[in-house]
Amino acid sequence: MRVFVTGATGFIGSAVVQELITAGHKVLGLARSDAAAASLAVAGIAVHRGSLDDLESLRCGAAMSDGVIHTAFIHDFSKFRENCETDRRAIEAIGAALAGSDRPLLITSGTGLLTPGRLATEEDVPTSDATAIPRVASEEAATAVAARGARVSVVRFPPSVHGDGDHGFVPLLISLAREKGLSAYVGDGRNRWPAVHRLDAAHLFRLALEKGRAGGGARYHGVAEEGVPFREIAGVIGRRLDVPVVSKTAEEAASHFGWFAHFAALDAPASSQRSRQLLGWQPQQPGLIPDLDRADGRYFDVLAATR
Repeated sequence: MRVFVTGATGFIGSAVVQELITAGHKVLGLARSDAAAASLAVAGIAVHRGSLDDLESLRCGAAMSDGVIHTAFIHDFSKFRENCETDRRAIEAIGAALAGSDRPLLITSGTGLLTPGRLATEEDVPTSDATAIPRVASEEAATAVAARGARVSVVRFPPSVHGDGDHGFVPLLISLAREKGLSAYVGDGRNRWPAVHRLDAAHLFRLALEKGRAGGGARYHGVAEEGVPFREIAGVIGRRLDVPVVSKTAEEAASHFGWFAHFAALDAPASSQRSRQLLGWQPQQPGLIPDLDRADGRYFDVLAATR
């Protein structure tokens, strides 16, 4: 297949690109900048210039392809709601180019959208009421384009997708612990984060592309570990940085973590049992704690974190 990949130079997207190429597919990678275009070209990947704001570029890239994997997202939490709406429009544009065909569209969402405090499954649907997390826009867009005849499926990932090149929540916690001189958790720290390695996430995307349900409409969970206690994450960070590991009340957490306090307290275990059964997906990479605590200390290498 010729697959159009948005976010092709990103943390997950770059792993998806390599997974697809290794399996014999051809990739058309979306590039927003000259640097991104050069990176794709050096790897021998066809370049399609555009961005999430350039809807015509997205429609064109999708029209030239046998399928689309949409991993791009603007990770600027100061404009989170605005960026979620940008994602909605991007999915709608891609879906419009694929409507009426059997070409698959895989969009990225998160298990954190689902009801907390219980084991979330692929059958769960996030709320769309006034209390909904803005990222629900992506799944709402998927539903809308499916209604117009696009073969769209949703791939949900957990709060921690880890591995080399991670610049997400775990590196943020490490930076915060360095800055504050302590590694914190909320309450008893037993709230659970599901997790997956980026290479296992990429493998799931390929399997969903190749084996996904005809007609689309499926929801897959890229979850290797159902729930890692947050206190264990904080504990490794504290030990590796040689700083105290302390509990914060909900009130103290708001000051300590800032905008991240919601995620630090999030108890959102998730299952991937149905995805494994449907696609034959079996995660092979290290879990979050072994990856974080590995001997080379890459998560704690300040120079590596800036590359």
